[in-house]
Amino acid sequence: MTSYCLSSTRNTVTPSHLYLPKYRPPSLPHEPSFPQKETLPLKPHLLRLRNLRPAHPFASISSFADAEGEEIFEQGIRVVEGKRAGPSSSDTAHDGDGNGSPGMAQAFGISSRSASAISIGIAFAALLLPLAMRSLGQGMAMKTWALSHATLLFGFYMAWNIGANDVANAMGTSVGSGALTLRQAVLTAAVLEFSGALLMGTHVTSTMQKGILIADVFKGKDTLLFAGLLSSLAAAGTWLQVASYYGWPVSTTHCIVGSMVGFGLVYGGAGAVFWSSLVRVTASWVISPLMGALVSFLVYKCIRRFVYSAPNPGQAAAAAAPIVVFLGVTGISFAAFPLSKSLFLALAQALACGTAGAFLVNRMIRKQLGHLLEETDSSQPKPEESILNRDVGFLSKIKGPKGAQLEIVYGVFGYMQVLSACFMSFAHGGNDVSNAIGPLAGALSILQGSAAGADIVIPIDVLAWGGFGIVAGLMMWGYRVIATIGRKITELTPTRGFAAEFAAASVVLFASKLGLPISATHTLVGAVMGVGFARGLNSVRAETVKEIVASWAVTIPVGAVFAVFYTWILTKLLSYIL
Repeated sequence: MTSYCLSSTRNTVTPSHLYLPKYRPPSLPHEPSFPQKETLPLKPHLLRLRNLRPAHPFASISSFADAEGEEIFEQGIRVVEGKRAGPSSSDTAHDGDGNGSPGMAQAFGISSRSASAISIGIAFAALLLPLAMRSLGQGMAMKTWALSHATLLFGFYMAWNIGANDVANAMGTSVGSGALTLRQAVLTAAVLEFSGALLMGTHVTSTMQKGILIADVFKGKDTLLFAGLLSSLAAAGTWLQVASYYGWPVSTTHCIVGSMVGFGLVYGGAGAVFWSSLVRVTASWVISPLMGALVSFLVYKCIRRFVYSAPNPGQAAAAAAPIVVFLGVTGISFAAFPLSKSLFLALAQALACGTAGAFLVNRMIRKQLGHLLEETDSSQPKPEESILNRDVGFLSKIKGPKGAQLEIVYGVFGYMQVLSACFMSFAHGGNDVSNAIGPLAGALSILQGSAAGADIVIPIDVLAWGGFGIVAGLMMWGYRVIATIGRKITELTPTRGFAAEFAAASVVLFASKLGLPISATHTLVGAVMGVGFARGLNSVRAETVKEIVASWAVTIPVGAVFAVFYTWILTKLLSYIL
């Protein structure tokens, strides 16, 4: 079996039964493999990165816990990246044909034939499943039935692109840090995204999504409104597909907002648009990344100051984990999912959930890391395995732990990061499915004769349809944006990945409750940048950041242009059909 290590005589941890999130090199799934026998000048042994396939979902942490802690891995990666041959990551990011099967095969380690079979199966399912959906109705005229079927396909296309681009918000940092493999991340996200869309997706929506369009302007213009809703789905989906192709993380909410603004402005006039809503969306371009960067910077500095500089970093990490889980679960239970309408009961229930979560995490850590914690606690920490910095400042540059201490720290934060990624994935499925299902439900209601401006009840099969679209997009193209979030902005480790994910989730949760204009995508990108800035300005890849910011700036105008163009085409076609 191929293995990889940066070994040391000091690193003699007994593997026994320890299973933890494996800290693996955050390699891009579509990049060429590293040379199998590349010798690093740092150590006399080899760093082999070709066949990294953990035998267990939580494989034991390898010996990256070495002489210089987490920094030695970065040095080794730079050496290998500087010497390796083959096309650059930007060139290989969009290899393959239009359906992305070769890239999908390389990302998941399967044959091109298997990837093509999966893609074809998804395509047939998208075409045939609507035939079994009740939302198509019984006894419809043939024209109405055909338009309803086409409407469902438009919604699927938008949901597919949401899965391809936006799911990186939840899983990108976990893959980049090595807490999860790409395959594990995609399978986990697929289950949680679909569950979130089905169980938490809003069952009531309005035809005029997100408070962008004024309903009264389109009274008596059902055909035009129907064409506009379908065009908004197609326009947002088109831009999301372009962004996903190049690995740019863009906001799906901004895509649909830009599309509906373009339609409303051209076909309803300036009075058809809520301009204050558009200003709030534009403001989020600045507010979201700045807040994400600031909070992640502080979280990562706290980890380095209070965990890395502790006399026993492993014990400090194990002690901090239940506290963080208690605060996170309590805040989420109280703010995002209040279990009771009574303030006192909701607070009590949130505290109970937080306590239960902290207890379970503490038990899990003690069970998996107990023997290592006992060893490090019983023996006096050696200078080379812990950092004895008692008088360091909050912003001081602190050297990372080594040996068994680093294994414990990365194990603890690896678990924490996986838990936070699972929550974000579930919440994302419940929240962002409305970007595809809202306009879809509005268009179906117009076809079936419902009032255009009224609230619309979304059937459960339509929510499941949106969840299926998100999962399909995630499986086929999700790896592209995951690579950008997880690797191309800055190098991530379990501690850095957790800091970014925890900061982004906290900012999105509380800012949404305060009514601040926040984009989850922009917040996470800012959070990843904040972790990089905490290590120095040179740790953030400026070229990648420039590309991402440019894609944000053009999202709304491009969506608007596409929507106007598609509406013009659809109105011409509908004039012949209806």
